[in-house]
Amino acid sequence: MARTTLRALTLLPAFALALTAAGCAEEVGGGEDTQAGDEINLVKEGKLTTCTHTPYPPFQFEEGGEIVGFDVDLVDLVAEDLGVEQSIINMPFEGIESGEAFNTNRCDVAAAAITITEERDEVMDFSDGYFDANQALLVRKDSGIKTVADLGGKTLGVQIGTTGEEYATEHKDEHGYQIRQYEDLGLLQTAVKTGQVAAGINDNVVHFEFVKQNPDTEVTEEFETGEQYGIALRTGNGAMQAKVNEVLAAAQGDGRYEEIYEKWFGKKPETK
Repeated sequence: MARTTLRALTLLPAFALALTAAGCAEEVGGGEDTQAGDEINLVKEGKLTTCTHTPYPPFQFEEGGEIVGFDVDLVDLVAEDLGVEQSIINMPFEGIESGEAFNTNRCDVAAAAITITEERDEVMDFSDGYFDANQALLVRKDSGIKTVADLGGKTLGVQIGTTGEEYATEHKDEHGYQIRQYEDLGLLQTAVKTGQVAAGINDNVVHFEFVKQNPDTEVTEEFETGEQYGIALRTGNGAMQAKVNEVLAAAQGDGRYEEIYEKWFGKKPETK
């Protein structure tokens, strides 16, 4: 399905402007609570507006001037079921995971490889989990770093607001490394490749995807964090939550999920 893409030309100032504008509005917070089966109200008529954060291949990234990826295709299924097109807003990940994207009515859903956590669940609701992930350590092949325990006195790069940053912070004192934050995944992985940091931590799938294109890097350690990605939405929007879950379940049952998975990961999903 075709989709429109609204890109922030300069991410942080654009989001700050949006917050300022929203602060002047009479109402923020996203509307009335709904339940499964209630009418679904969209923030923009005729569009299912999705907040995301790129680059994060293969889940969401730019290709040919358009944002594409695994998450995009899944949300397209929801949009198709609703009889509308998906419209994507690219914004800082902190604005999504903090819940501000919903408090300011910027989007109907957020699909950005977002791990479902108790903290995030306090400021937004989630669909059922649709993808399993763990954390992983990305290094240069010539670094000599095999595990996070080898990072004593070195610098570990993290992406701001992610579960990777959370894991790195929890184990910082144990291993004696310094942490350097990056705005997005692309900056983090480039920092590893160019030697600005000794290693970078993030979700295993995106690091393995980077290694395919950058053979001078490698993943040397994975951490069993047992994460699940969910499609996020405004707290209390039970009608949308039920619809997203309904579409995900249908896609997993009729083969469309498997087809999309194989398109972006080059293999079929593992069966449990």
